[in-house]
Amino acid sequence: MYLLIPGRHQLLTNFQFQYLKSIIDQGLHNFSDVFGKPLGKTGKPEAILFAVTSSNHSNTRRNPLPFYLRAISIEAFGNELNIPTYIYGIDDVGDLPNFADYTIKRIRHDSEGQINCTSENTVVVCSTNVLNMYHHLGFSILPAELDNIDTWHHHTPMPWDVVEKIAYSADWQQEPFVQQYMHPASLNVWQKYRIGEKVQLLFRDAMISNDGDLTDTRDYNVYVRQMDDIAEMKYQDTAGFIQPGRIGDIGCAVGSWIKLACKDERFRESDFYGIEVSRYLFELCQQRKINGEFSNPFVFFSKKNAVTGLAFDRSSMNTIHSSSLTHEIESYGSRQDLLQFIRNRFEELVHGGVWINRDVVAPYKKHQEIFLWLDDTDGSNQDPHRILENKSSLSTHLQQLSTYARFLRFAKDFRKQEGYKLMYAETIYEGKKYIRLSLGDAAEFLSRKDYTDNWQSEMHETFCFWDFNEWKNEMETAGFKIHPSSVAFTNDWIVENRWRGKAAIYKLENDQLVAEPWPATTMFLIGVKP
Repeated sequence: MYLLIPGRHQLLTNFQFQYLKSIIDQGLHNFSDVFGKPLGKTGKPEAILFAVTSSNHSNTRRNPLPFYLRAISIEAFGNELNIPTYIYGIDDVGDLPNFADYTIKRIRHDSEGQINCTSENTVVVCSTNVLNMYHHLGFSILPAELDNIDTWHHHTPMPWDVVEKIAYSADWQQEPFVQQYMHPASLNVWQKYRIGEKVQLLFRDAMISNDGDLTDTRDYNVYVRQMDDIAEMKYQDTAGFIQPGRIGDIGCAVGSWIKLACKDERFRESDFYGIEVSRYLFELCQQRKINGEFSNPFVFFSKKNAVTGLAFDRSSMNTIHSSSLTHEIESYGSRQDLLQFIRNRFEELVHGGVWINRDVVAPYKKHQEIFLWLDDTDGSNQDPHRILENKSSLSTHLQQLSTYARFLRFAKDFRKQEGYKLMYAETIYEGKKYIRLSLGDAAEFLSRKDYTDNWQSEMHETFCFWDFNEWKNEMETAGFKIHPSSVAFTNDWIVENRWRGKAAIYKLENDQLVAEPWPATTMFLIGVKP
């Protein structure tokens, strides 16, 4: 008879040990199931199976420990039980209604058929609502910490309760609650690998979701395709300023910039370090490395947040590159987060090292009122504010709207959750309709109006918080000198393919509307550490 214990197993408790020990010593016939009925099983367990779920996730609030560290704890834990203990990693497959069935099949596959769990030879130990999946398959369930399935009340702290106590304790190793409930097998691993400090860092990070992403609304397939499409252009823009040695790319997405740099003969002796906070993108980077897509073998990827701490050692990097990243820090974090990010990059560079930052930028005079003409004949003007939860349906609806109607939707959605209210007024001048608003808000719309595939995600982001001079001032305050090749410019392709004929910007001078140039779209800012 097997005991199957499914769970993420970030931490093991003293209660779990004593509970399993009592089952092993006394036999199954002395225990009731989760419904309070006799278990109907006799004899003693022959082995314990730990199904470690989300085994392919790590370095997130929900899954701080990588699988191998969880397995080390379980192995030591099992050795003290004096019964064979088997550990199987069960990768995350999303919200799967038959996840229990998947787990059973995965164990059978990974054990090469040696362990085939059935309701006849296996009892499941579970105290969360996951037990319902196994009960549905006919398995008997031992309740462990659960003492009332109707109220889901637990008579003793769950492992995750201990994790959360560690996350918010000033000195977690001296915390009485932790000392009382955490099993020594887990304590040893958490101390040795400084997991407590990592967990505290992850829980403090307000920018990142529980599963390790900046936003839950981004379609990463679309995002990756967009990043790869312009990777060559971004690399050529930056190649002349890269210094050989230790080269880092923060917010490396799927590693496209590093892949191109690896092909550059000038950097054949360099080491490359990619930093990516998104779990999904980090895993793609690792897979590309496994696939042999990087011609330089000295390529290393890490899943880190470069805001809350240093991504690299102090005074260690010759070149740091970031692209389309800093505006996300302002958008999903705060102004203080962005300022800390800038200071962190300065700390990481050697003297003479460079930070190459390519990103969006606000227009000069962003608070100036302008008149924005928008085409209302290039699509539908019907129901621009229609509520559609499905991303594909929303994208289709937005694509059918005219430029003018799409602005109306943008004005309502833009940073609504962040409390921003886009102020505008419609006005008629010489028989033609215009939108009166700030140049900065106009640029926000123009820069985002065609991003219909990721509209919900884009509505959280601001592009126009600092103009180029403000950026340079903040960099200099942090200690950087600005390379003279730094520049802000308007992307001609965007003008010709997205703006011209659909929008125009004017200002009022002497009661006449005067055409204004297109706003800057991009900055190329190179900070040098003196």
